Amino acid sequence: MANACGVDFGTSNSTVGWMRQGRLLMLDLEDGKATLPSVIFFNAEDEEVSFGRAALAAYLAGYEGRLMRSLKSLLGTSLIDGQTEVGGRALPFRLLLTQFIGELKRRAELAAGREFSCAVLGRPVHFIDDSASADRLAENTLAEVAHAVGFKHVSFQFEPIAAAFDYESQIGREELVLIADIGGGTSDFSLVRLSPQRAKKAERRDDILASAGVHIGGTDFDKYLSLSAVMPLLGYGSRLSNNSEVPSSYYFNLATWHTINLAYTKKMQGQLADIWREAREQGKLGCLRQLINQRAGHWLAMKVEEGKIALSGTAETELTLDRLVPASTLTLKRTQFNDAIGHLANSVEGTVLGLLRDAGVAPNAVDVVFFTGGSSGVGLLREKIAALVPAARRVEGDLFASIGAGLALDAVRKFG
Repeated sequence: MANACGVDFGTSNSTVGWMRQGRLLMLDLEDGKATLPSVIFFNAEDEEVSFGRAALAAYLAGYEGRLMRSLKSLLGTSLIDGQTEVGGRALPFRLLLTQFIGELKRRAELAAGREFSCAVLGRPVHFIDDSASADRLAENTLAEVAHAVGFKHVSFQFEPIAAAFDYESQIGREELVLIADIGGGTSDFSLVRLSPQRAKKAERRDDILASAGVHIGGTDFDKYLSLSAVMPLLGYGSRLSNNSEVPSSYYFNLATWHTINLAYTKKMQGQLADIWREAREQGKLGCLRQLINQRAGHWLAMKVEEGKIALSGTAETELTLDRLVPASTLTLKRTQFNDAIGHLANSVEGTVLGLLRDAGVAPNAVDVVFFTGGSSGVGLLREKIAALVPAARRVEGDLFASIGAGLALDAVRKFG
């Protein structure tokens, strides 16, 4: 049995993979499921900390406290050394990250019935776009956290390469594969030669023709869908009495998972009270103020995410926004969603084109495009990527487990 595991700490969900007697296992982390939503809730009433689905349930049940999601998005930014307030005390974001990774390790060890001293952690191709120093900082921070929770030996692997290793375990001949890993925070791609024979090699550097990534993922799709369809209900784009626009920062904070809590500060609430008095559409600004007073920003973000997921399989869906005052039912259309995220999809498309150029590979030479990651179901994105490699077969990976599985395979290679 391997004494190492593969840890996929994701923006939205996390998994841990392990090789036991030559058999790959995705460890149960919560309620018999292999995924643990990357969420922490600090219950201010009971002074308890909960994680994953339990954290989301406690928040939605209306307990007073603080919900934190998309902690991975803090890595490499100045916010990682900041803090948030819970029950009148300051909690550093770095501590929250350590608590979540520690809980991930504890649950994995409980499921496996053994301690893990070594781990291969997944990482995006770029934590932060166009900043090598911020990228190094992000990886170093994650390594420090992993050591702090008890992993003695830590290695990293690009997440699309890990997904490639998982796909390689399922094929019987050599293929040139474009891995498309569209996660919660990043879109990462690798062009890799895979085969059962190549899988036996300890060093795979020559098989990786190119890797590329961009800091665009599911949380960004949520953000722009929210700004396009939902935030106008709360006054986004409306005017003040002097004809200037209501400041957009409040709406951007509420539409962005890892900055929602910034909207709850006393300073922000005071500013909003002043703006409400000058607003031409006071009803909408009043709705915004009530939402913030209820600390219901994460509830609204979850409703938007729910709509985004529904639009992956249907042309139109309805959102029941019953916590708004007044309550609303909003019709979302896929065409509106596509318009809202069009600039993001174009950036992802450009990243894939750059990857093919860097690899010196003709698009028609790619045999397979392998989709994985929780946001790879977004239709516009999938169509744009597939169109770039028209001769390639489309293969659907496990949206949440492929990376963790590949990291577990890599852990055996690196640590035994």
